[in-house]
Amino acid sequence: MLESLEGGGRCARYSFICTAPAATVAVTSDGGVTVSGDPRIREIGGDIEAVDAIDAIRLFMGRFETAPALLSPFSGGLVGYFSYDLVSSIYPAVLPGAVEEPVARFMLALDCLALDHQSERLAVIRNLLITDGDDAEEEYARAADAVAVRAARIRALPPARSTDPDPAGVAASSSCTVDEFSDAVLRIKEHIAAGDIFQAVLSRRLTCRIEGDSFGVYRRLRATNPSPYMYYLDFGDLMVAGSSPEMLVQVERDRVTTVPIAGTRPRGSNPEEDDRLAADLLADEKERAEHIMLVDLARSDVGAVSTSGSVEVEGFMAIERFSHVQHITSTVSGVLREGCDRFDALRSCFPAGTVSGAPKVRAMQIIGEVERFRRGVYAGAAGYISFSGAMDLAIAIRTVVARDGVASIQVGAGIVADSDPGREWAETGSKGQAMLAALGAAEVQ
Repeated sequence: MLESLEGGGRCARYSFICTAPAATVAVTSDGGVTVSGDPRIREIGGDIEAVDAIDAIRLFMGRFETAPALLSPFSGGLVGYFSYDLVSSIYPAVLPGAVEEPVARFMLALDCLALDHQSERLAVIRNLLITDGDDAEEEYARAADAVAVRAARIRALPPARSTDPDPAGVAASSSCTVDEFSDAVLRIKEHIAAGDIFQAVLSRRLTCRIEGDSFGVYRRLRATNPSPYMYYLDFGDLMVAGSSPEMLVQVERDRVTTVPIAGTRPRGSNPEEDDRLAADLLADEKERAEHIMLVDLARSDVGAVSTSGSVEVEGFMAIERFSHVQHITSTVSGVLREGCDRFDALRSCFPAGTVSGAPKVRAMQIIGEVERFRRGVYAGAAGYISFSGAMDLAIAIRTVVARDGVASIQVGAGIVADSDPGREWAETGSKGQAMLAALGAAEVQ
């Protein structure tokens, strides 16, 4: 499930529900592909020889010939995530060593529901997998009947029940102590003082036991933290639920877009307080400097795959308001140059500067030195890669990952020259509270 609940038409026009995936695709950092599910799709993906994980996904999607999308950017394709450890494919020297987990896991969705929030219309979509020897007309007629039956069932559904009252949060253990975290902050500040970097994002992981229906976690996130990028991905052995406010990269036709976010204030209790808090945010020199740094990084990432002179910054340092917070945002876009595609755009933009730092490569190297674990899904990307050629991926933050009765969340803080270790520890704790409350929802189901 991919939902958009806030954020306007740029990234919150559509929501998608994908039912009964035809296959799952797992990719290792060296480009090894494992396909499970429909035997025909296993055959399609069984002999891919790729140089790395992104190339593997490109080759897999290239095996399908599809009709143009007429209804929405996503009308079937891959839904899932790239983990942060995809860095080991893009920058092997930055993240050396074996990555045991797949760096990409996707479900191949042939059937989906696409809700257009703008027109308030729901499209029921089915893609047919036609191979040699199939009667295409007969298969199409059968699929049309199935779509009509599904549409009738949807019309008959009762209204959704409301979300349960706020559950209590759960107790969680941290991957590091406050002293260990503080030491890591000081080590990063030493690199900043030496001129190696301007900023690095330091994270820690919180884990706890989880019981009950994990979909309750998603429903709680949906109710308490509505965002432009909501996702619930159930792989059977692994569940990923997130409410990310931030786009990593979007490609539609030949335009590549990213929207860096930096700078946050709470929403006010009335319009006057709202405006005062926004003005305070825009006047904060530290917040402005960080945002400008990230916009420059985004321009570099987008420019690397765009036609010369096509990169634009729209809505520079605009205030974007969500249900609980308001952010400084800027929209950076360009026209893909000849010879570049959406996968090149992903390679250039990954990972986001807002979860790594600047300069990006050196910041990632330092993160690898001070964090004692693989990040996994956190700070990677979640979203879709459509048969239509479109791609829309969010930064995987504010995300819960659950497996074998254990749930984890990861929270980070941008470390700069004047960062105080105690305040940065407290900031990561505050960011974790909403996620821990959502985990409480699973326990009370």
